[in-house]
Amino acid sequence: MKKILSAGLFMVLCVFALTSCRSSAEFKSVKAPEESLQPIETAVVEKTEKAIPKEKLKIGIIYSTDPAEGYGYSFTHDWGICRMQEELGLTDAQIIRKNNICETDKIALKKAVGECIKEGCNIIFAASQGYEKNFAKLAEQYPEVYFAHAGGSMSNQENLSHYFGREYEVQYLSGIAAGLKTKTGRIGYIAGWGKENPLVTSSVDAFAMGVYSVNEDVRVYVKTIDCWFDAEKEEKAARKLIEKGCDVIAQHCGTPAAMLAVEAVGAFGIGCNSDMSMDAPNAVLVSTMWDWSVYYIQTVQSILNGTWENTDYLGGMKEGIVRLSGLASFNAPEAAAEIEQVQAKLFSGEFQIFSDEIETNEGTIIGEKGKAFDAKDIIGKTNWYFKNVIDEQ
Repeated sequence: MKKILSAGLFMVLCVFALTSCRSSAEFKSVKAPEESLQPIETAVVEKTEKAIPKEKLKIGIIYSTDPAEGYGYSFTHDWGICRMQEELGLTDAQIIRKNNICETDKIALKKAVGECIKEGCNIIFAASQGYEKNFAKLAEQYPEVYFAHAGGSMSNQENLSHYFGREYEVQYLSGIAAGLKTKTGRIGYIAGWGKENPLVTSSVDAFAMGVYSVNEDVRVYVKTIDCWFDAEKEEKAARKLIEKGCDVIAQHCGTPAAMLAVEAVGAFGIGCNSDMSMDAPNAVLVSTMWDWSVYYIQTVQSILNGTWENTDYLGGMKEGIVRLSGLASFNAPEAAAEIEQVQAKLFSGEFQIFSDEIETNEGTIIGEKGKAFDAKDIIGKTNWYFKNVIDEQ
């Protein structure tokens, strides 16, 4: 796979490789506020009765790619694991990583989970949506181990839960930046998956709504690549969208390849997962980012305390699990103030992105007047595109 690293990020990864997770100082982020370290939108089942002594704790984490790539979804999860390890004072030997485990390979997943358990893991995290069904079956086989997976909706009454964030909040805000910047009235969006994947589609729609809120004449052209992480496909999709006249391109996929392609032609982009201005500083307007440490710290701490509950987590910007990077200086002059105003309304609850009746690009109406969508339904059932979206397949 093609590797795309900025010089600065390469140095960060060298340090990371040498020191493992003993320090997170090299990574750009902010500490989550104390009030964010509480589960929200939870379904409490039952508490564990025994705390696990810190010295006996081992954590397994399963990735679909290698975090050492330096970007992408697995990288952001691993950064969160590192922050958790540092915060709770765990050793490197207490973190067991299984990299490059294909989401659809149930044999590889079973082997990875089995190895984690053989090495003494008390809790295993699966850091990708596609593991869900097979991961749930494994949780049934090992009731003495805690299982938690990112994305999806499956949980049980004993040892399996799921966790995610309201990513659509930051996608909406980034859409404001894109809508204010475009000159051609055409914005591209590279989606890892099509409408069949609600996690992706809800982000596409929120972005498109953000664009529409500042410029109703703009159209958002969506190009689907049918994978989470492929530099060649992402670059090719970016070039196709540029050929269609898109002068701003956003993404919901893993590498900075699209941002580099955009930068090469003098266009602009919206990064995803982590701060992609580190790779394309002259193109990236802003990036939507994850801080998974918010979830990992509270969850592992509860296991150490003996207060763990089988809960499903769904945090947002207010809780600190999703956020925007800093805005580049070449954003539209009014972008910062507009984004700040909308963000304040999101935090206060005055504004709900998915609410009332929403028109799709097929002319149908979704939702009800005066009623906000349920957050779990947004990330679990959104299978339609907003009215300003053009599906390029």
